[in-house]
Amino acid sequence: MIKVGIIMGSQSDLPVMEEAIAFLKKLNITVEVDIVSAHRTPEKMMSYGAQAHKRGLKVIIAGAGGAAHLRARLQGGVRRRVRPRQICLRA
Repeated sequence: MIKVGIIMGSQSDLPVMEEAIAFLKKLNITVEVDIVSAHRTPEKMMSYGAQAHKRGLKVIIAGAGGAAHLRARLQGGVRRRVRPRQICLRA
């Protein structure tokens, strides 16, 4: 069974990340979704990354609005590959 973690910096990123969630579910891939801010909840972010392999995650897709901090900080403490997804905000 393939399991993928999808994390984002804030709730406002969810509409963009829903495309990835829907696509993975169509492929019958189990998806774990969470809000993990590199700035507001750095401890949660590091714990998420450190425990990912224990929860069976094979890939983590990290999306955050205007910054790459989430992916970059998470990559330092995780045993799995972190796939960045830059989210374009519309005015």
